Amino acid sequence: MSRTWWIILGVVVILGLYGVTTYNSFISMGQNIDGQWAQVETQYQRRFDLIPNLVASVQGAMKQEQKVFGDLAEARTRYAGASSINDKASAATGVESALARLLVVMENYPQLKSVETVQTLMSQLEGSENRVAVERGRFNDSVRVYNTKVKTIPSSLIAKMFNFSERNYFEAAAGAENAPKVQL
Repeated sequence: MSRTWWIILGVVVILGLYGVTTYNSFISMGQNIDGQWAQVETQYQRRFDLIPNLVASVQGAMKQEQKVFGDLAEARTRYAGASSINDKASAATGVESALARLLVVMENYPQLKSVETVQTLMSQLEGSENRVAVERGRFNDSVRVYNTKVKTIPSSLIAKMFNFSERNYFEAAAGAENAPKVQL
């Protein structure tokens, strides 16, 4: 074989290796994008599972405490409005009963939990949204790397040859700029 044939064979082998390597990198990047999107969906699922449970626990804690404080306020109002000794004695019994229930709640909950529970809810919601944002960012980074390779020469030639096309970035839905409302 002449030297020219060896050069041609060498160039073909190098181009072939480049093509295989580039093809494999497109496959690898595509799998990375799919895996990253699965992470985004995992965080969505976590958020969808977490929010109703947090809201329900906050509502439960607030209802218990609101009932105790409501009973106490009602008993105090009855006492303040009582005109006779019997009415005052009866109202005082109501105040004592409400205070006893308040003491039981405070013994079970050394700190009243409504404010703390709401703060926990807000913290958990913030953490969940941050996790979603991080995973979306990672997804978009993976798409950016992949799309850059699809668009740049010489890898764009391999992309066209094997029908690798650009992937879509995650884009916020219309109205996403508005904060979600949490109903308690």
